[in-house]
Amino acid sequence: MRGKPKPKKKGKGGKGGQWADHLTEKAKSQGYPARSVYKLEEIQNKFRVMKKGDTVLDLGCAPGSWTLYAAKQVGDRGGVLGIDLKAVEIKLPANVTTIQDNILALEAPGFLEQADGCHLVMSDMAPATTGRKDVDALRSFELCRMALDVALKRVGPKGNFVCKIFQGNEFKAFEKEVKAAFRECKIFKPESCRKQSKEIYIIAKGKL
Repeated sequence: MRGKPKPKKKGKGGKGGQWADHLTEKAKSQGYPARSVYKLEEIQNKFRVMKKGDTVLDLGCAPGSWTLYAAKQVGDRGGVLGIDLKAVEIKLPANVTTIQDNILALEAPGFLEQADGCHLVMSDMAPATTGRKDVDALRSFELCRMALDVALKRVGPKGNFVCKIFQGNEFKAFEKEVKAAFRECKIFKPESCRKQSKEIYIIAKGKL
């Protein structure tokens, strides 16, 4: 008689690990489509990058967790604009507008202009990974450069910028660019990031 198969062990922080599973289930129970919401929550709790009444531009907003969290933070007097190659399928509050478009080749003229003078540009964009750390880091850097370009054009004086980047050879150069444009620049890895992940966040405050 065959015995019952042994359950697979789950490593904390690993793909499918207990920590990841816990946060995924917690996100679903709170109405968020992905566990990534807790990264932004940690950033907000530590750095206070947005407040009631702010306008926020969310780059790479699908599936909508960051967008929804930001909408709650800025409240009815504020607003969130989001853009992504993929559609946001969750129900969003009235103070949110999202479009499915390519930020590098916008088909919706005037969309980004709505964010002129905004208080925060945030990007949780990540490239399609190849498994090669050098290639993935370079692709991440290219997305970050684009996000920074948008932030420099759209963020108002003393505004803020939050951006995910993969650690690689280009990181220091990008950090230097951000520091030149903002009064304060911090590097932060939220506890809710998977332990094996190379992603970190640049938190920049006080656009010069």
